[in-house]
Order: sequence, then C-alpha cells, then structure tokens
Amino acid sequence: MRPAHKEEMKRRARNICLLVAYDGTDYHGFQRQTPPVVAVQNVLEDALSRVFGDAVELAAAGRTDAGVHASGQVVNFFTDGTIPVERVPRAVNSLLPTDIVVRRAFEADRNFSALHSAREKTYCYRILTGATPNPFLCRFSWHIRQPLDRSAMETALASLLGTHDFSSFRAAGGAPISPVRTMKCAECGQDGRELVLTFAADGFLYHMVRNIVGTLADVGKGVLSPEDFASILAAKDRQRASATAPAAGLCLVRVDYDAPWYEPPED
Repeated sequence: MRPAHKEEMKRRARNICLLVAYDGTDYHGFQRQTPPVVAVQNVLEDALSRVFGDAVELAAAGRTDAGVHASGQVVNFFTDGTIPVERVPRAVNSLLPTDIVVRRAFEADRNFSALHSAREKTYCYRILTGATPNPFLCRFSWHIRQPLDRSAMETALASLLGTHDFSSFRAAGGAPISPVRTMKCAECGQDGRELVLTFAADGFLYHMVRNIVGTLADVGKGVLSPEDFASILAAKDRQRASATAPAAGLCLVRVDYDAPWYEPPED
C-alpha cells in the first residue's frame, strides 16, 4: 500500500483486528492476487467490504504461501463501518466459504499493525509417517513412508535455539531483510503417527520453516547427522541445506502482541 493511501485509510474511524483461520489448500497463498488467481485476502476483503460498507484493505501478520494454512493468522484494517465488534465474526462468516473463518474480532489501538506490531510468531509443521497415507490428513501433513529418528531430530532442533543468521534456510525471492532471527522454541512432539514440529521466533524468513523441515527430515532418515544439521546452519549457505518441505504440512498457529485487548488462540 502506498504511504499516501495508507494515511488515507488511517483517517477512518476504527482499526479492527481479526483472528482468522483457513485451509490454504485451494488458495494461492494469503496475499491478494489478480483474478482469476484467488488468494485468501481476495475472499476475506470482499466479505469484509460487504459487511462494513466501505473498501477494506488488510494488513496481515504473515503472507502464507500457496497451500499453507493458518489457525491463528492476524489481520487489521481501517473502516468507518459501525457494526459492533462482537457481531463481526458471525456477520463475516455468513459470507465466507467454509475453508476461511473469522474466529474473533477486536477493536484495536490506532497505531496497531498486524504485521509491524508482532512480537513473536509460532508455526507448526506436521509429518505423517508410515507405509500408508491418510486421506483425512493429506491436506495438512507431509507423508514420509519410512520411520524417522525423532531423537536425532530433537538433537538437531536444539542447535536452532537462540539468535542466528538463518541464511542457510532462506529461499531466494523473499524481501531483502536481515537473515538474523531469534528462535525461542524448536520442538518435536508426537501425535499418533504424526510428528509435530513447533517453531516460535521473533520473525521468519521466506520459506524458512519449510527449508528447516526439509533438512530435518534428512536427519530423521539418517541421511544427515545432528552435527551436519548444525554445520548447515553455521554455513549461512542455502546450497548446503536440503530440499524445501511441501506446503501442506505448515500452519501459522499463533502471533503474539504487546496489546492488552488482544487474546491469542488457545488451540
């Protein structure tokens, strides 16, 4: 959004913040696209414009890629619409397809930005292991037939904690920003046949989680050792890391803010 246009939007009476969930399988990512390509933002802005009675332009905490999901995406927009905030989820959801849901709505501070005010983001990545895929999980996980060494993966994950240059896990084509990030959580849990990888950091680079997971899977397969994984991180060289993991397994689950009126999702 151009600066002048942004200032015009901010002159509107209200700043509304939404907590949004979506199945990203059938969308070309979150960020608005030119029709006939459809992104989550296209669909959500259209519904919000109808509810609020003015043109809505969203700012989002994360521009999830094609096929990536969210249970805790956060967006905000400025409006002169007068609908009470507690009525917003039901009103908007009545106009949305079933794979996009507004979970909560908040009256935000004037200076709040879903993108720039974010303090921490949490992503989960799910890997389904075993000989046979599961048709009920295939939209939300990466199926790997062979068993994975969870202990080796947990050892490798420990090397991510703290502040590092994550250039080895950064894809080309992202915004020209610093590759230094602080990883606060990097864990591997178990949910039946699924490994659930959780990452929380002060920010993420383009394809960073999926590149980490692709390399981590090779640790689980025994192709790489945990020491190899640590060396790849230290090398600051994308060519050293493994292939990017598929989009389907990735979900933006939480964004945290220093805002007393905001309530992050509990699930």
